[in-house]
Amino acid sequence: MDINNLLQLAAEKKASDLHLLVGQQPILRIDGVLSEAEGLPVLTAPDLQSFVEVLLNKEQAATFLNKRDFDLGYQVGDYRYRINFSYAQNNIVIVARVISNLSPTLEDLGMPSVIQKLLDLPQGFILITGPTGCGKSTTLAAMINYINKTRRSNIVTLEDPIEYVFTPEKSVVVQRQLGTDMISFAAGLKHILRQDPNVIMLGEMRDLESIAAAVTLAETGHLVLATLHTYSAAQTIDRIIDIFPPYQQGQIKSQLSNVLSGIISQRLLPRLSGGRIAARGVLINNAAVANLIREGKIAQISTAIETGSNVGMITLDKHIKELYQTGEIDREVALNNMTDTNMLDA
Repeated sequence: MDINNLLQLAAEKKASDLHLLVGQQPILRIDGVLSEAEGLPVLTAPDLQSFVEVLLNKEQAATFLNKRDFDLGYQVGDYRYRINFSYAQNNIVIVARVISNLSPTLEDLGMPSVIQKLLDLPQGFILITGPTGCGKSTTLAAMINYINKTRRSNIVTLEDPIEYVFTPEKSVVVQRQLGTDMISFAAGLKHILRQDPNVIMLGEMRDLESIAAAVTLAETGHLVLATLHTYSAAQTIDRIIDIFPPYQQGQIKSQLSNVLSGIISQRLLPRLSGGRIAARGVLINNAAVANLIREGKIAQISTAIETGSNVGMITLDKHIKELYQTGEIDREVALNNMTDTNMLDA
């Protein structure tokens, strides 16, 4: 069985992910649902080992064997893939995320117009949050694409691995990959000021050091875009504050209240007409929100979003309700993804 053919098949079937495990047929995730690829044989341990030998060079294979986990950016034809290698019960497991050959646009993703206003800011801190597989990387790519097309900036991205590859247009775009171009996100951020950036894109904030560096970079006159695995704006702010030791939490509240531009919380939901559609909550940092962050009144953030519709804010629940009312999603999907299910019929 040829791994490149399997990757190509996943792209042709419009799958978001390809799962390869010993003892099972290749599995595709299409519109959020897992199913076996018809007509393909069950994979064996030698199959998985042969895939590793094709995809990884000797140095990468040694790293995978030593660390038991490895991430790789890979291309077959017109498609790129983010491939994760791991072990389960001493067998190799490979999961490949399919990445479109075209950089997405904000219009393609149905992003609200207020997001363009955030991206036009010369400095600030914009966060995209949500669970795994909700399209955070695609949203980041659309944002970088917009900046690249609309203004002259030096854009530096720190990624693990590089997913969408950008062709410089109005901007200079420098894409750095973890493991080959930098040792860690924290190390990459530490030296990034010497690279004269205007815009910094951080694929994922993973620890206190990278979060602290991202906030500081936003403070020093840069536009910083990053992601977190959180479900809501309030949880995102809580997560950032709580990762710091107690004696630093007052300081980070003050910093965050000043540099935060906005938070986009999103999920991908099954669409009635087929495919998936994004539901998004949007927080814009205005005077009221900044004051709540400074005072640590994070529980009141949702109320501030509800009353901030005039500046483009919307709760995730409200957007899900709108998608249900316009016939984009069914009632069960709406109820399963809302925090306050009572508001669906309100």
